[in-house]
Amino acid sequence: MTSPLPFSSLPLSQAILDNLGTLDYQAMTPIQEQSLPLILEGRDLIAQAKTGSGKTAAFGLGIVHKLNASAYHIQALVLCPTRELSEQVASELRRLARAIGNIKVLTLCGGTPIRPQTESLKFGAHVIVGTPGRLMDHIERESVDFSRLHTLVLDEADRMLDMGFYDDVTRIVKACATRRQTLLFSATYADDIRKASARFLRAPAEVKVESVHDAGQIEQRFYEIDADRRHSAVAQLLEHFRPESTLAFCNTKAQCRELAQYLESRGFSALALHGDLEQREREDVLIQFANRSCSVLVATDVAARGLDIDSLDAVINVEITPDPEVHIHRIGRTGRGQAKGLALSLCAPFEMRWANQIEQYQGQSISWANLKSLKPAPGGRLRAPMVTLCIQGGKKDKLRPGDLLGALTKDAGFAGAQIGKINILEFVSFVALERGIAKQAYGKLSTGNIKGRRFKMRFMAEV
Repeated sequence: MTSPLPFSSLPLSQAILDNLGTLDYQAMTPIQEQSLPLILEGRDLIAQAKTGSGKTAAFGLGIVHKLNASAYHIQALVLCPTRELSEQVASELRRLARAIGNIKVLTLCGGTPIRPQTESLKFGAHVIVGTPGRLMDHIERESVDFSRLHTLVLDEADRMLDMGFYDDVTRIVKACATRRQTLLFSATYADDIRKASARFLRAPAEVKVESVHDAGQIEQRFYEIDADRRHSAVAQLLEHFRPESTLAFCNTKAQCRELAQYLESRGFSALALHGDLEQREREDVLIQFANRSCSVLVATDVAARGLDIDSLDAVINVEITPDPEVHIHRIGRTGRGQAKGLALSLCAPFEMRWANQIEQYQGQSISWANLKSLKPAPGGRLRAPMVTLCIQGGKKDKLRPGDLLGALTKDAGFAGAQIGKINILEFVSFVALERGIAKQAYGKLSTGNIKGRRFKMRFMAEV
């Protein structure tokens, strides 16, 4: 096996290479190694790679390489299926662009007022990252001009198609400069994606990174069950393995809701993530899962796309997916980086044919285990270690993470280690607190001052 190539083997400026060094980018991932030389040559590209493979840096470096900091017009557009993915991509692009001057990366997504976005666009932007619906709103208002962009990226194109965005994407592509580079990234590349994307790309190069996971990194176990025992089987797995952070995949929204309610009734900290949630509800769920205030996130494939969760102890396939590529994508959420992962799959008799397809696709035998052999591990109720406090004040009130941390440590006397993630949004803020100090911290914060003011606050879940 050849060792990964360094970024210095690419025709990137020294400033960009130096910045990659400070960001601790040591060597290229397989998708970067295969796609970056083509991207830097200016080729159109179709790249198939899973989440967590380094694809954002692949197209991000292609964008940054061509940016002209002194030209204040839109030079690149990245289309994403969800607001969460848009925010992640924009954040990564800002980090990659640090070396080349004052680059403005603007996120245009739904779920927030459109007027501040329109005002910001009046002052120009170099890169736009956004979701199809909101970008269509801006095109109709004529608040964006894509006629001079040099790079268009369609990120997670398969999910945009799944979510019904094809017509919007087509109209957005029409609004872009015809002489441009188009890069399409997708975890799967079925015939419908191939047909849909053909009209967007010019003689594209194709790159595919092998998506099957190293068996030594992710331990997979399959359990044969009766279909009507699915919920209790999930509880049994959780009680035995006791993962601190679990993503449980269901094939339908109804199954998601029902399983989350069942697990809550059994004393687990569980939340559901599916397409019927409003943007604000979705954000609330994701913040609690990411800050360890929720142990089990029950989600559909579409809803879970673009999640940025640092460490996931386990993935449970509550239902087997008929698509083996989707299965590989699901289990790739655990065992990220150098960490070991655990993927547990429940298989009813009618799903056995799909399990066989997965076995063939990954080229290795499935390991079957017996649910009856699993005993609850000691430790009592499996509850999330943190609790989230929601404070009715945010960026509009000039609140910063340091203000909340200071109020809890300096003023209230708690240790910094007892405070988890702090998220400051436009109008609200979220603070993760160790469960053991939550009520005491609420008492001190709600009766004290933060930045000279008193804010209303509430817990997101029962303490």
